[in-house]
Amino acid sequence: MGRGLAQCTLVGLGSRPEPNGAKAIHGFRESEKSRWSEASRAILQRVREAAFDPGQALLPRGHVLDLEPRGYIKPHVDSVKFCGATIAGLSLLSPSVMRLVHTQEPADWLELLLEPGSLYILRGSAWYDFSHEILRDEDSFFGERRIPRGRRISVICRSPPEETGPGEPGHPPAAC
Repeated sequence: MGRGLAQCTLVGLGSRPEPNGAKAIHGFRESEKSRWSEASRAILQRVREAAFDPGQALLPRGHVLDLEPRGYIKPHVDSVKFCGATIAGLSLLSPSVMRLVHTQEPADWLELLLEPGSLYILRGSAWYDFSHEILRDEDSFFGERRIPRGRRISVICRSPPEETGPGEPGHPPAAC
């Protein structure tokens, strides 16, 4: 599913790492893209159909995250200032393990094996109540199985932030 998209996302990525405010991501480049090839647009349309309700607003640009083989993403909960209730990530190039840990009940956790071409969707409680991370290569196991990490590209589609204030209906909890 993601082969043509992976080739497309490489165009326009900077050659130096971009800073990220939370310092959660290490060994990466990122960009936002609004122009895609016809084949990539068709794939992204399938992502939108799978992850978002018909007519649901999306942020206009896809977020492209290029993680080098030794790069990783530390556990974090994204700020509700930058995205809304749903994100969908298309994983490309290398398998990786994503770990979700409940922020209030750390004994509640889940690991996802993200194979190249796989789509993960986080919404509602999975998005706001759980931290998420991509494990370092040396820690990359799924159960007992070693998952060697290579370069990983993910293309992330996001709903826009809610326009309500904290504590108002429809606004996610202020956990981040």
